[in-house]
Amino acid sequence: MREVRRTLAFMLRTAWREKPALFGSYLLLFVGDTVATMKSVLIPKLLLDELLLVTEGAPLSEHLRLIVLYAALTVAIDVLVRATNGVADRTKGEIAQWFQEYCDMMIGEHAMKMDYEHTEDPDALDQLNKAREGMSWYSGGVVGILDCVYRIALNVTVLCGVTTLIFTRCPLLLPIQLIALLMISWLTARINGIDTRNFVRLSRLNRIFSYVLFQLASFQYGKDIRLYDSSRMMGDKAKEKSDEMADIWREQALEQMRYSWGIDIVNVLRDGISYFYIGMLAVRRVISVGDFTMCMLSAAQLYNSLQNIIISVMDIKKRCSYAYQFILFLDYPAAMQTGERSLVDTGGKGHVITFCDVSFRYPRSDKYVLRHLNLTIRQGEHLSIVGLNGAGKTTFIKLLCRLYEVTEGEICIDGVNIMEYAEEEYRKLFAVVFQDFRLFAFSLRENVAPGLEAVDEERIEQVLTQTGLYEDAQKLSDGLDTMIYKSFDEKGVELSGGQQQKTAISRALYRDAPIVILDEPTAALDPVAEYEIYRQFHALVGGKTAIYISHRLSSCRFCDHIAVFADETVKEYGTHDELVARADGIYAEMFRAQAQYYVDSNGA
Repeated sequence: MREVRRTLAFMLRTAWREKPALFGSYLLLFVGDTVATMKSVLIPKLLLDELLLVTEGAPLSEHLRLIVLYAALTVAIDVLVRATNGVADRTKGEIAQWFQEYCDMMIGEHAMKMDYEHTEDPDALDQLNKAREGMSWYSGGVVGILDCVYRIALNVTVLCGVTTLIFTRCPLLLPIQLIALLMISWLTARINGIDTRNFVRLSRLNRIFSYVLFQLASFQYGKDIRLYDSSRMMGDKAKEKSDEMADIWREQALEQMRYSWGIDIVNVLRDGISYFYIGMLAVRRVISVGDFTMCMLSAAQLYNSLQNIIISVMDIKKRCSYAYQFILFLDYPAAMQTGERSLVDTGGKGHVITFCDVSFRYPRSDKYVLRHLNLTIRQGEHLSIVGLNGAGKTTFIKLLCRLYEVTEGEICIDGVNIMEYAEEEYRKLFAVVFQDFRLFAFSLRENVAPGLEAVDEERIEQVLTQTGLYEDAQKLSDGLDTMIYKSFDEKGVELSGGQQQKTAISRALYRDAPIVILDEPTAALDPVAEYEIYRQFHALVGGKTAIYISHRLSSCRFCDHIAVFADETVKEYGTHDELVARADGIYAEMFRAQAQYYVDSNGA
């Protein structure tokens, strides 16, 4: 019940804050539906009684006026209710669509603000998928849940009216309907329980199924799928998950079938007993023919109202259990400790970074990636990090950027543990290009200066020139306003791998952060282009602190110091000349292995 209360409170509060017109639509529907329902119960009795009096010999002139009035009233109510309900339904439909997009935006915004650790957590990814599906397919979102509340209010009102009518004419109908309803409610609860139980199983399968279909339809993976003939494999995986979901749906349908049959049997018995009872009252002239009609219609409406109330209550419970996954996602626990301390202005002296006996292993893993790492990086220092794949180089950067928290030890800026700093302010220290960076399907300008209100055009041209991308940008159809990718613009361009990396480097430089981090920034560039980038390295980053990772060790000559990662820690540290001079060192061996590919037959 806690999840129902909390979900309902969230939906009502959100609807009242964002779209109060929704409640006006419900009020209009309530008045129209209530009047229409009571009209369908009362007017047939009044009309039938008047017509029977005429057929039994009463003067037509005395009753014609009432017959015409009742008929006209029926038509007028129908026309008015259809008109008002049409307006209310259209408004409600528009608001429902708005709320669907609003909730999608909330999910997207929260996903961007969540701790980075959660983006690699299968449990968090499953929760994200359950939040999306729970607020769309299964719950119907804000309006889907509030529709249930509306149906309860409407049916309670109608129930009070028809109960009064039945009690005055045929009171035994009440227990007949109640007993039938209790039996059907129990059967319906069993059906809903089966739905809810299978939701969790289906959610994970659907996430995998959707992922596979997305890759098949994505132009981004088109080359790999075609060149490696992966479509069959992807199709087989999609079919496998589709078959698993179909098996669950089949099991669910078979399990629910016997309860559905039970509902049908109870309905048949209820109708039979009700007709027999009211028919006997009419035969014995306890009630009139008009009363017989009213009682039958009231009995049907009584049962429908009771059933709708019970079903709506169950429906709210079921829908709220789905939508509650959305709330749980918004409340997903933080993985990192955040502080409020401000970074002190050092008056241009910069910041000193210190790794103090840092050890780290990824969540849900027992294997340490780094152990007892100690390293100091001073303001303006250019540090190169090298090592074999899996040595922990990128993990080192993630820890420094607070994408993960250390398992043991601490990282300090100016002698203060970075966990004490305000997260947003701390992140402004860094401009980072990861090896798996992503560009957005927006303009080139927006990719270089994303999320910044005031764009410095001269600064954009400067960094594009520094990275060697400016001339290429000028050749594009719309210059810096050219859209990247064709996702939203058929005139969009597909940049080469090197151009994409230059764009990412330009984005990092434009940010003008005091610490620049380049994680394999030139992997897609040829050696000459890479040399040109690093030849200008000092000019690109100026007096900023710079940390970069590269597998091409010739580029390390541009750096002040080199840290060699191996065996879960920093095994060697020094300048290029110092490390090359260690004949049996890791760096010297790696450098000699690469150098042979850059030496010609004459030794040059």
